[in-house]
Amino acid sequence: MDAMSPASFPGLEILATAVLLLDDGLSVGYANPAAENLFALSRKQLQGRRIGELFSGSGQLLAAIEQARKAHSTYIEHDLALALPSGGLLHVNCSVTPVELASFQVLLEFQQIDQHLKIDREERMLHQSLANRALIRSLAHEIKNPLGGIRGAAQLLDRELELPTLHEYTQVIIKEADRLQALMDRLLAPNRMPQFAPLNIHEVLERVRSLILAEYPSGLRVVRDYDVSLPELTGDREQLIQAVLNIARNAAQALKGQGTITLRSRVARQVTVARKRYRLALMVQIIDDGPGIPEALRDKIFLPLVSGREDGHGLGLTLAHNFVAQHHGTIEWESAPGRTCFTLVLPLTQAVNGGNGESNG
Repeated sequence: MDAMSPASFPGLEILATAVLLLDDGLSVGYANPAAENLFALSRKQLQGRRIGELFSGSGQLLAAIEQARKAHSTYIEHDLALALPSGGLLHVNCSVTPVELASFQVLLEFQQIDQHLKIDREERMLHQSLANRALIRSLAHEIKNPLGGIRGAAQLLDRELELPTLHEYTQVIIKEADRLQALMDRLLAPNRMPQFAPLNIHEVLERVRSLILAEYPSGLRVVRDYDVSLPELTGDREQLIQAVLNIARNAAQALKGQGTITLRSRVARQVTVARKRYRLALMVQIIDDGPGIPEALRDKIFLPLVSGREDGHGLGLTLAHNFVAQHHGTIEWESAPGRTCFTLVLPLTQAVNGGNGESNG
């Protein structure tokens, strides 16, 4: 293809973000100076090369391009790992936009992620998760002991009452004590050690899909977007079901049962979680087209007993984060009106040590 001169796109030349324009065959036809700096390749080296050849292991990027072209709208892929021809690895957020500009069909805009900030955030979340777990267990034990006494006293009182109308009040006490007892049991549940075994992540996602559709039988769509070639994961099936279910249920509640949730599975390569590098990881995304996470909750969504609903107990995301952390994984999220995406990253290999990553099985 003929290379386009910089003069053809004066506005793109001065952008601080890296921009590539692709033709219908997904070959690079134009690269701005910021792209040259980001990828450490000259415009001449970039032009004419297909995206799939330029970045090895670019399946996630190609899938994002396909999604944007299919939907005829901008699609944003977060924390995308790009393996460069030089052997380096870039972590970027990529915005994919279908265009009709000269001979070009796709515009890619890349923003590099500061990995030090990302790692620090992950470590803070891990320490916060451990502190939350200890606090929750202490509170649960303190509440659970007198709760049994309250329920027992209410039962004894119920037997002594003669007026039928008064039984209603003791039943309220008993039922509320049972509800709090169940809540305490849920608070204590994460202490169970994971029961690791080989599993297919799509069995987990299908279970979650069936549960959500059973709760919201009309008005809610749960779309599958699976990479069926993914290898098996070694993990605790029940914990992973509960983690994904808690996030999906939050999404369904935010949508009020009317909208679309997408369950997506992909492979991620060369990922870093809590300062540990993994050659291969599994990525699960739960995406909804709801109103987004309220601004006031954004800094504390994983804290226990924090909820955006009056009837919410604020444990769903806390438990999800704890379960994923026990699998040496992490949860990231991005939210804006019309699109909220929670991304679970679960390592498929052991952390790289001395250049070697060994399989967990």
